[in-house]
Parts: sequence; structure tokens; C-alpha cells
Amino acid sequence: MRMVFGLVLLVGIALAGGAVFLAKDRIAQYQNANAQAQAALAKVVPTKTVYVAQGPLKYGQKLTVEDVRAVDWPENAIPEGSFMEMETLFPETTDELRVVLRAMEKDEAIMAIKVTEPGEDTGLTSRLARGMRAFTISVDVSSGVSGFLRPGDRVDVYWTGRAGIGRDINNNGEVTKLIEAGVKLIAIDQSAGGNLNEATIARTVTVAVSPQQVAGLAQAQSTGKLSLALVGAEDDTMASAIEVDQRSLLGIAEKEAIAEVEQEKVCTIRTRRGAEVVELPIPCTN
Repeated sequence: MRMVFGLVLLVGIALAGGAVFLAKDRIAQYQNANAQAQAALAKVVPTKTVYVAQGPLKYGQKLTVEDVRAVDWPENAIPEGSFMEMETLFPETTDELRVVLRAMEKDEAIMAIKVTEPGEDTGLTSRLARGMRAFTISVDVSSGVSGFLRPGDRVDVYWTGRAGIGRDINNNGEVTKLIEAGVKLIAIDQSAGGNLNEATIARTVTVAVSPQQVAGLAQAQSTGKLSLALVGAEDDTMASAIEVDQRSLLGIAEKEAIAEVEQEKVCTIRTRRGAEVVELPIPCTN
């Protein structure tokens, strides 16, 4: 009897130990899962509602309610000028619609800089800053950077022509001179949108300049040829005064100056020999 009691006691102790071991394992698993859940919860970024394009939007397209949708956007990464309320994007006080100013892709945030105010004109007048004027320059494949210009780009404007006033009358060659630096393009041909997908040979470009610059460009265009040089998007330098003519391009002026320095100075006197007048070399004196 005692043996049976002892055997039952041992079995009970073994079962109790196994239960304790299983309980500890389950508790460890629960604690690990809870820690993972807490870590995942800590990584959750607060969001706000932002309205984005439902599909691709083209320049000049009227923006309707069907063209946008609301998404959750990380609060610390919302682009400046984004619309976060439907009432702001489509005011109830007017039936006029906004118009797309810049081409947008699907899921791109709708921003104030990319659309007009409700009912606002999308012409060039909306792209001109206060005090600026639009001036059109005729270009071709060579003077227009082979068609790689886009609205919003900046260009340097060079003038090539004959400038005889105030110059050596014997120098009748053409001169190329930088007349405007870092001028902003606001339209290519009749398009003010920046959604050109390939190089197009433009016939005209329109720039935003001051009234004084308009007068200078008009005079330059009527007296010679204008060429454009594209400025890099990240280039914040400003080109200085540049002027090149045929003599400086070929180094003619420099060569003539060297020749004059190297030429030996010769002094002579004239004397009469009978009916003949001859020149005789003599030492030069300062």
C-alpha cells in the first residue's frame, strides 16, 4: 500500500512539474508577443487626411470631385500647400472649378501651387510676378537648345550681330555678347505647361523679364540673332559679362600685338643725291 501511495505521489509531482514548465513557456511566449506588439505600436506614425489625384491630371484640365481621393498621409511628411479638407479644395460658396497648372500623376498630392483658385484664368498672366512682363523670342533648332527647353527652365541669352559703333572701323566681323543671364522661361510656343514628354523643336519661347529688359531684348532681336544657353536646375551661379568677336576668337589681336613688339624699330633720314632723294638708315635715338 505504501508503495502504491509513493508511486502516486511521484506521478503527481511529475505532472505538477510538467504543468509548471508548460505554464512558464506559455507565459514567456505571451510576454514576447506582447513586447513585439508594443514595439510595432511605437512605430505607428500619426497621419492626416490629404487629397491626391485619382488618376493622371493634365495641364489645363478642370479639377472635379471625381478626380481626387482622400488618403492617410504621414503627418510629418505632408507637402506644403496640400489640401486636407474637401471644403477647402472645392468651396461650397462657388460653382467655379480649379484648373490644373502642372501635370500630376496618380496618387500625387494636390497642392495649391499646382492648381488655380476656383474660376481663375490659367493664362500667362497668372505666371508673371509683380512688375514683370512676358516677351517672346524667336528660336530654331540651334538657338533653342535642340528643343530641350521646358517652361520653368532658366536660360542665358546671347546676342550675335555687327557692332560697328565705337569700334575699329577695320573690324567688321560679328560680335557675340551675353545680354541677359538666368532668364526664366514661362512658355514654349503656345504651351505654358511643363508636361512635354519629348524634345520638341520650338519656334518661339516666352520669358518673364522687366520692362527695361524687354526694351533691350527687342532691340537685340531686331539688330541681330538671339541664342539661348540652358542653365542647370541646381546651378545658382550668375554668368558675368561675356563678349567674343572674330579677332579675339582667333587670337588675331594678340598675335598682332606680339608682332608689333617684336618688330625692330628702324630710323632713316632723307638726303638728295643730285636729282634723286634717297633714305639712309641711322641709329634711333629716344
